[in-house]
Amino acid sequence: MIEQGIAFVGRTGVKVLAMEPGHVKMTMPLEPNLNHVGTMYAGALFTLAELPGGAIFLTTFDVGKFYPIIKGMDIKFVKPATTDVTVEIHLDLNEAAKIQEKANEAGKADYDWECELKDANGQVVCVTSNRYQLRSMNPPGA
Repeated sequence: MIEQGIAFVGRTGVKVLAMEPGHVKMTMPLEPNLNHVGTMYAGALFTLAELPGGAIFLTTFDVGKFYPIIKGMDIKFVKPATTDVTVEIHLDLNEAAKIQEKANEAGKADYDWECELKDANGQVVCVTSNRYQLRSMNPPGA
């Protein structure tokens, strides 16, 4: 679903390395995501930083009652990525339960995290601040 559910994402070659409640790890190959100067395309890095939001949702929240949206993302490019790039996200399960409870009561709940994208040598190539919202499929009063 994550790797092939969106045609664009499938073309990037992204692979899920770990996907369990509260934890996601993904990697994106340098090829076919090269830009005009031989480093990873900025849009590919953005995509890799954004994808864990959907993966965390699938493993951590009740997919029968809620859906996620991305509200915003700030990205800072630290150094050019010249290798495959990996991202790893952790969301505390107690925090996730609070987010879901708030979304159940109010119809929606905001949450966020910071993440680092690292090259094959463990060097940080960019950092992001991701803002998401969990929305109820059946909000109160609907």
